[in-house]
Amino acid sequence: MNKSNDILIIGGGIIGLSIAIELKLLGAKVTVINRDVQRIATNAAAGMLAPQAEAIPPGKMLDLCLKSRALYPEWVKKIESISGLETGYWPCGILAPVYAAKERKNYALPNLNYQWLNQVAIHQYQPVLSPEVIGGWFYPQDGQVDTRYLYQSIIAAAKELKIEIKSGFVTEIVRKKDKIQSLKTSIGELEAEHYVLATGAWSQELLPVPVFPIKGQMLSLKIPSDVSTNNLPLQQVLFGNQTYIVPRKDGRIIIGATSENIGFVDGNTAAGVQQLLGNAIRLYPGLRDYEILEFWWGFRPNTPDEMPILGASNYDNLTLATGHYRNGILLAPVTGMLIADLIWNNHSDPLLTAFNYSRFMEMGSKV
Repeated sequence: MNKSNDILIIGGGIIGLSIAIELKLLGAKVTVINRDVQRIATNAAAGMLAPQAEAIPPGKMLDLCLKSRALYPEWVKKIESISGLETGYWPCGILAPVYAAKERKNYALPNLNYQWLNQVAIHQYQPVLSPEVIGGWFYPQDGQVDTRYLYQSIIAAAKELKIEIKSGFVTEIVRKKDKIQSLKTSIGELEAEHYVLATGAWSQELLPVPVFPIKGQMLSLKIPSDVSTNNLPLQQVLFGNQTYIVPRKDGRIIIGATSENIGFVDGNTAAGVQQLLGNAIRLYPGLRDYEILEFWWGFRPNTPDEMPILGASNYDNLTLATGHYRNGILLAPVTGMLIADLIWNNHSDPLLTAFNYSRFMEMGSKV
């Protein structure tokens, strides 16, 4: 595209900012318009980088997730070098304990490391697990990133790169034939040569894309004061039955997450918190004595096939990057790079084909 053209990204979450940074590094002039940070999907994410622990079946989605996981080490180094702030990236591995043999779901794939630990081995490897645990899979290539550190770091990187971030929300996309003409927003009308829709769970408010919110409640605990952060009781993520327990290096332990298809209903609930604590304490009983730090929630952008919508739209100057559901944090590096390459260099990676919005055309989606 013309190197003098402006690009306006609608959405200032991890996905929107990742795209903005990659475009800026390619030479683009980029503006991001950002809405309510409290409710974004980043707040409903524990930051697990877990394509194997999530048991994503073989196919294009797994290919995309594995590619992004492989990009993570260098990507976070880049973000940290620009921002001067740590991202909390920790390739700690993920342990997936099970309570019954029928839960032993795993995809045996070439070039991926994994190991089954029997009942004796898993309790030796990770003490204080529930006596109900009969074994589990260990995925050493999976890991985590601290989503709050990451978001602070990526915001700082964007500002350091002189990416303009406007606080506001889009009320209408003004269209003229097969192009986007402008955006009507809470801070006035904005124009650009090219637009990116990265509004996550709110995408359908602007265009008829099949993206809908799934509420996720989470909470955090704190390790006892007499336990040193140099000797954490958990050294890897526990990914269990309807729960995950994510230790941070600073002594916090993140517990998640509910999955509620109830629309945009804010707030934590007693039932949600009870579910989180019950499932986590069942898996790792020692948590019952840990201090509760805080509760929060956010909205994940889901699609009918639980895969993101990436790439071109029916409008010549609009690119889509939404619907990442449970994998937005994991897919940030690859989404940023592929979408930036598509917009700036007009190069469409073959991986993008499976994620084009056209797969939903039979449902009446036309964007």
